[in-house]
Amino acid sequence: MLKAQPVWALGAMSGTSLDGVDVAALRTDGVEILDFGPALYRAYSAAERAVIHTALGAWPGAPGVEAAAEVVETAHAEVLSDLLARCPEAELVGFHGQTLAHDPLGLTGAPRTHQAGDGDLLAEVLGRTVVWDFRTSDVELGGQGAPLAPFFHFACATWAGLSAPVVFLNLGGVGNVTFVDPRATGPEVAGACLAFDTGPANAPINDLMQARLGKGYDEGGALARAGRVDETFVERFLGHAYFLKVPPKSLDRNDFAQALEGVETLSDADAVATLTACAAAAVARGFEHFPSAPAAVYVAGGGRLNAALMAELARRLPCAVAPVEDLGLDGDMLEAQAFAYLAVRVARGLPTSGPSTTGVAALVGGGRVSKPQGI
Repeated sequence: MLKAQPVWALGAMSGTSLDGVDVAALRTDGVEILDFGPALYRAYSAAERAVIHTALGAWPGAPGVEAAAEVVETAHAEVLSDLLARCPEAELVGFHGQTLAHDPLGLTGAPRTHQAGDGDLLAEVLGRTVVWDFRTSDVELGGQGAPLAPFFHFACATWAGLSAPVVFLNLGGVGNVTFVDPRATGPEVAGACLAFDTGPANAPINDLMQARLGKGYDEGGALARAGRVDETFVERFLGHAYFLKVPPKSLDRNDFAQALEGVETLSDADAVATLTACAAAAVARGFEHFPSAPAAVYVAGGGRLNAALMAELARRLPCAVAPVEDLGLDGDMLEAQAFAYLAVRVARGLPTSGPSTTGVAALVGGGRVSKPQGI
């Protein structure tokens, strides 16, 4: 186990938007953030994205999984090697992998989660200790296995010097929130964090853009801003049973596919505008679960660059909405930085999730540790 002195670690995240791999360096002792280092992005090509997309919903051993894992491993090895050249002092790598399937409730058998990518392989390629498979132990112990960034969000709030409760909102393929009270003595303390997935975010928008227009996403929200929201559709969407569940709770990428049926009858602009409004409305619905009113919502992930989505959030939420850059953070790299932070916590034997973040019965330090041969 690492001693408590700060170390440099790298984190890698490939999210459900399937756009590419974010990697970032962070200096931390697993409790406080001491410094932010360089960061890089490696986009998936259209062909690589198609290989991963084919394997979505698949479990280990199913057709397409091995090919998807190879794409994920190759992309991560390339970009992490480049980042190590810029931060050679990094001792650890936090590798999330690519989520292909997530079933913490055991609807398809035993509770399980599946992130493609082999940490043993990456450890050998990079010559660094790799912490990976962060979600499995949480799920096996009755947790949702997601979201996993909340303890890092708490560290971000204290790093930024915040003194009132706030919400960190990540808008990737799926939306997730962390309510943080920075007045608490630590993220594992009761009342410090509450986290859950809000609902679909960029994934349905991206899928529709790809299917209809051959584009990966609605750049800047331009198409959504040209359309008109079908509010009747949004209200019907909010009738999904997921919104009645008490958090912690989490989603698979395609859990709302049936609830979003019908949008195909709308024009391109109206369909994208309506899906954008659904993403914001799902976040607004989540406010009923917060223990107190947050002072602000700080947005990370690709969704914060979508002007239409940010406008919908501002219209529907009862507090200020701003990108995390307003706190001095990097909204593109926050999740990658989170897995660098979590890797250090795992190495130090500190918890990475708890009852108020994933619903697991007790504090859990998830993650497998793989060391290259000779270390």
